Amino acid sequence: MLKVGLIGVGGISGAHIPAWLNLEGVELVALCDIRPEQMEKYPDIKHYTDFDDMLANEKLDILDICLPTYLHADYSIKAMEKGINVLCEKPISLKREDVKRVYDVAEKNNVKFMVAHVIRFWREYEFVKSVYESGKYGKLLSGNMKRLSAFPAWSWDNWMFDEKRSGFVPYDLHIHDLDYLVYAFGAPKDVKSFRSKKPDQDYINVTYDFGDFFVNAESSWYASPYPFTAGFRFQFEDAILSNEGQGLKIYERGGNVVSLEEAATGDTGEINLPKSGAYAEEIIYFTECVKNNKAASKVKPEELETVIDILNNL
Repeated sequence: MLKVGLIGVGGISGAHIPAWLNLEGVELVALCDIRPEQMEKYPDIKHYTDFDDMLANEKLDILDICLPTYLHADYSIKAMEKGINVLCEKPISLKREDVKRVYDVAEKNNVKFMVAHVIRFWREYEFVKSVYESGKYGKLLSGNMKRLSAFPAWSWDNWMFDEKRSGFVPYDLHIHDLDYLVYAFGAPKDVKSFRSKKPDQDYINVTYDFGDFFVNAESSWYASPYPFTAGFRFQFEDAILSNEGQGLKIYERGGNVVSLEEAATGDTGEINLPKSGAYAEEIIYFTECVKNNKAASKVKPEELETVIDILNNL
C-alpha cells in the first residue's frame, strides 16, 4: 500500500483528493495547508499546517503538490531529497533553469517526478493526437484552441494578482494548450502573439506555425464575470474534430458525423474510448510508474523547457 500526502488544499486539490481516495493500492494519509479550515472537510485524513512536521511524522511514498506556482520547484526538491516521489501541479516553475534543477534531484535520489499536465491525459485531446499520428483523416491543416475565464480573484494571498508569482494568463491557462501542442506536435517553428494586459485582466492570442499547419490559441482573464470556457477545433483534410461544448464531434468528409460519447459506449465501434476522468488518469499513470519503477516519461523535461521558453517570450 503506497502512502500519499498532499500539500496545498486549494482549488485544484478538489480534483486530486477524490482521485486518490478512489484509487486502489494507495492510502491518502496526510494533508498539509497553512489554513486549517481548508482541511476540515476531510476529517478522516491527518492534518498538518507545517510541511516539515508532515515530512517528519509521515513515511510517504508519494507527495502530491497543489501549492501556488512559485512554490512548486522548492517543495518538490525538499520532498525528493527525503526519498519521496513527487507529482506536482503545473507549471513546474516560471524559470527554465528549475526544470534541470528539479530533475537532477529526482535522478540523484532515485525517485519519480512528474508535472501534472492534465490535458495530456484528457481523452478528447488524446484522440486528436492519435488521429494526427495515424493519418486517419489525412494531414492536419489548422487548429483553434481556447481557454477563457474571468480574473481569478479567489486566490490565496492574492498570489494570482502578482505576475512574479503566478505568471498571469500564460502560466495559468494558456500553458495547458501550449503544453498539449508541444506534446502532440513538437516544438513550433514560429510563434506570433498578441496580448492585452492590465493589472486586473490579461488576454493573449497566439498563432503557432508548425510548418505544414498552424494553430491559433486564445486565453484570458477577463475583468468581467465571463464563464470558464475551453475547447478546440482541428481541421484535417478529411474531417473536422471539434470539442466546443458538446463533447468531441467528428465531422467527416461526405457528411457523416460521429460523436465521441456514442463511440465510447460502443454504438459505432469506431473510436471505442473508455469514459474516464483526466485527473484520475494522470494520478493512476504516476502511481503505476512508482509501483513498477518506470520513468514518468509521458511528460519530458525537454518539453517543459520548450514551453517555458515560449511562454517567457509572449
